[in-house]
Amino acid sequence: MSSESAKEDCLAWAARDPSGVLSPYKFSRRSIRVDDISLRITHCGVCYADVVWTRNKHHDSKYPLVPGHEIVGIVQEVGPNVSHVKPGDHVGVGTYVNSCRDCDSCNDRDEVNCAKGSVFTFNGVDSDGTITKGGYSSYIVVHQRYCYRIPDGYPLECAAPLLCAGVTVYNPMIRHKMNEPGKSLGVIGLGGLGHMAVKFGKAFGLNVTIFSTSESKKEEALSVLGADRFVVSSDGEQMKALSKSLDFIIDTASGDHPFDPYMSILKTGGVLVLVGFPSEVKFSPASLILGTRTVAGSVTGGTRVTQEMLEFCAEHKIYPKTEVIPIQYVNEALERLIKRDVKYRFVIDIANSLK
Repeated sequence: MSSESAKEDCLAWAARDPSGVLSPYKFSRRSIRVDDISLRITHCGVCYADVVWTRNKHHDSKYPLVPGHEIVGIVQEVGPNVSHVKPGDHVGVGTYVNSCRDCDSCNDRDEVNCAKGSVFTFNGVDSDGTITKGGYSSYIVVHQRYCYRIPDGYPLECAAPLLCAGVTVYNPMIRHKMNEPGKSLGVIGLGGLGHMAVKFGKAFGLNVTIFSTSESKKEEALSVLGADRFVVSSDGEQMKALSKSLDFIIDTASGDHPFDPYMSILKTGGVLVLVGFPSEVKFSPASLILGTRTVAGSVTGGTRVTQEMLEFCAEHKIYPKTEVIPIQYVNEALERLIKRDVKYRFVIDIANSLK
């Protein structure tokens, strides 16, 4: 190992154990390779995945663990084979930083579904055996394939949540043709993912209905996010009144909830896409068979659709609603995220707080 690669010059905040408590940490990044980009991180979004892995919810956390996979920043250095970005450009890194680059999915620029498994941006095992460390840090080195151009003029603090929350809903919306004006979309859950689904739906010209367990979110859903209708999902009469009325539903809720009431709201041939992670999915076969309905799943997106989504957001002036915080507040932010006490995405101001 060279002295340069061994130098612990990357500042970060890391969890040391399953308590998930984060504190200052230093480590070394790899030296720049021919296809690499080194970027100084300015902002990093806070995703529920950060809670999951800092607290070892999947029993595979590798400590010290530096979370964060909604990363944006400024290019500092590029390898000799890099031509699409240059020092000073604004770029982003999402939920994965490597893949086999040889399977059907990778060849289709759908690397998130790599046959050999994509390498997660943090807590992943890279091809050289090192453990990946994420964006709660001062800089990152990544292969150019997994580094996205942030369109000129797009605010960096808004770009960060697009790299997970944004593409997680945009990708299935494109795949299932939810971009046809005049169609109707239901969005279950109004958090980081749900509010982006509403914004994309309106940009696509859809009639958007929000389903939430909380009446308190109604005014913001209609007046701020621009939804056409708000439904309290626990109100049986409101739900029945929508029978067979929607073309699509995007389910962003991770808490356990019944599926049959939502299936009954889909039209014949309607599609429900699950992007949340409830502990189980349970519905009557009749809900699927009668009405020729489809249930699908989706997770983030490949490099092609991610870049497309960034450009779409810039063109249509779609901006996530964020709460920008210093990194010193991140432990409180994670606790608030667990309680769903955020509208709608925390973004860490790395540049001005990580010293």
